[in-house]
Amino acid sequence: MKKIFAAVALFFGLAANAQEGGSVVPNIDPNAPEMKFETEVVDYGTVKFDANGVREFKVKNVGKSPLTISNVQGQCGCTATTIDGKPGWPQEPILPGKSASIKVKYDTKRPGPFEKNVTITSNSKEPSKVVKIKGVVEAAPVQPATPDAK
Repeated sequence: MKKIFAAVALFFGLAANAQEGGSVVPNIDPNAPEMKFETEVVDYGTVKFDANGVREFKVKNVGKSPLTISNVQGQCGCTATTIDGKPGWPQEPILPGKSASIKVKYDTKRPGPFEKNVTITSNSKEPSKVVKIKGVVEAAPVQPATPDAK
């Protein structure tokens, strides 16, 4: 009898748990801002060693309310999101229908191919968006040998 009671209790316990475990769909504001990029990958191509590593992503707010970008973060220390000590993204909200630029800087003193992610955090319908930079940095130029002083 105890086994039957335990089995029935287990059955009802599992059934109640299954009812509570339904998926939760987040409430998406239909008027929320929305980011649309001209391109989600900026290709540097082949650049010279120690060349200007600043590039930009162009973003447009295609939503119905102002877009605020709160942070832009490079994947590693080789990708900076502050340019000359200032954030590389707009500090003012981007109004609906308006565009802005997000600047990133790759350290071009690192020869070889690269592909890095940049994460953009905002109040958009998609609050965290990952875009990419890629390219190849040429090897450092060879310095001419200096003759030995005698």
